[in-house]
Amino acid sequence: MNWMEIGRARRERVIDLLVVIGAGALSVTVSYAQTKGLAVYPRFSSGAALVEGFGRLVSLPFYVYSGGALGLLVLVAGSALLWWRRRWPVPVAVVLVLLSTVWPLIPSALVALFTVAAIRPARTTAAVTALALLPCALYVAVYTPTLHALGTPVIGAVLVGGAVGWGLFLRGLYERTEHARTEAALRADHARQREREAIAHEMHDTLAHRLSLLSVHAGALQVNPGAPAEQVQQAAGVIRDSAHQALEELQQVLGVLRAPLTDDSRSSAPPQPTLRDLTRLVEEARTAGADIGFDFACSPADADNAPSTTGRTAYRIVQEALTNARKHAPGQPVRLTVSGAPGTGLTIEVANPVTPGSTTLVPGSGLGLIGLAERTALAGGELDHELRHDRRGATHHLHARLPWPAA
Repeated sequence: MNWMEIGRARRERVIDLLVVIGAGALSVTVSYAQTKGLAVYPRFSSGAALVEGFGRLVSLPFYVYSGGALGLLVLVAGSALLWWRRRWPVPVAVVLVLLSTVWPLIPSALVALFTVAAIRPARTTAAVTALALLPCALYVAVYTPTLHALGTPVIGAVLVGGAVGWGLFLRGLYERTEHARTEAALRADHARQREREAIAHEMHDTLAHRLSLLSVHAGALQVNPGAPAEQVQQAAGVIRDSAHQALEELQQVLGVLRAPLTDDSRSSAPPQPTLRDLTRLVEEARTAGADIGFDFACSPADADNAPSTTGRTAYRIVQEALTNARKHAPGQPVRLTVSGAPGTGLTIEVANPVTPGSTTLVPGSGLGLIGLAERTALAGGELDHELRHDRRGATHHLHARLPWPAA
């Protein structure tokens, strides 16, 4: 049990003690008022009269002493039952309601009824409420009071209804608060999940390309230990540059993650790639030794004015396709076609042969294309890929279409 729970338990005990004292004082006040002829709840001085309301089945006279030490003891003991109202609300309420028909314990009974309504189900509350209202109906049926005497059962019914109604109101308020708190927690969990997914996509997009270049060249050096010095030097340079750029991009991502989530921090995010950056991406892959046939059928002006979402998504699609080609078909030629214009959309087609039995130099998670399809769908586009077989072997084809609204 932590300190908050201990503090809450202490507060509840203090409240229960104050409730017991207050209910006892009110019960004594009601007892004194009844000696002056003022009654607020039906009270039966004979068991036979009470039983008559159930059809006069039996006669059960009993002696009731409502004054002196015994009466005071009953009031104190009855009010003390409220100390256990949280643990056993229904038994406490039933006992106090029944005792209220003989002794002036209606204040304690009202507190018990309030507790039942606040923390117990509706059916239980209805049953206990009906039991509390039954003496009011029996009082009218047995005694046939005058119009003036009807005030007692009416006041009793109003008090019972008020206590139960207030308990139901507080229970509804508590349930709505808990529901709102649960919804807020779920929204926070969903937001954190979306943030984690965005971070995972960003880490994959920014680092997988660089690390694949690094791994391919390192693997090539490993499988070709007798390579000429010039080739080794070139591969080492690519490895160094790729590692340096990967480190810079990782620092940019981590810098955004460490920054507080404000509008300023969002505006300070690292620059995102655009459609024009595809040329640089392809040239970078060619420098690393990739054989890429690139057809960029978009005018420079249209590429400069392409929507940021379209350009960024297109860049990530091509980046992932080239990365997969290096991982799963190293040394194989890649055909890349990007075409489109405002109002017609942007089409991306990537094809590369897959060599049977080829060794993959770069391990992968297998989730790149899945995440890419999700990213494309979020941008309003479509992406599909398949492995086609012909006489020359298998070829992996990737086709994507992105929206490009007219200017």
